[in-house]
Amino acid sequence: MKKSSINFSVDLDNNNVPEKILWDATDKPEGTPSETKSISVSLWDDQQKNTMRIDLWTKDMPVDEMKRFYIECVGGIAQSVLSSTGDEKMANEINALCDRLVEMVKQEKN
Repeated sequence: MKKSSINFSVDLDNNNVPEKILWDATDKPEGTPSETKSISVSLWDDQQKNTMRIDLWTKDMPVDEMKRFYIECVGGIAQSVLSSTGDEKMANEINALCDRLVEMVKQEKN
């Protein structure tokens, strides 16, 4: 059986706020860790029947990029729902929410 791992390394300041986030994976083409400004990981706890989440971002991540990051995360969930369940109605609803959020962010810029 093949095993694969994904690793995150977080440098924190004196107040435990992330300054630098690195990630690496055994199946990643590059052989060295890559820097990122934000991560969002969700895990299903089958015992408790709920979701555990890890959301981290560096203190220098711009707010507009953070909003885009989360809109794209939600959009990815739409694709995951479609792939894993075949539920087109739910996927379309999630995508419609993303469209509304994109418009909201555009209006904020104006």
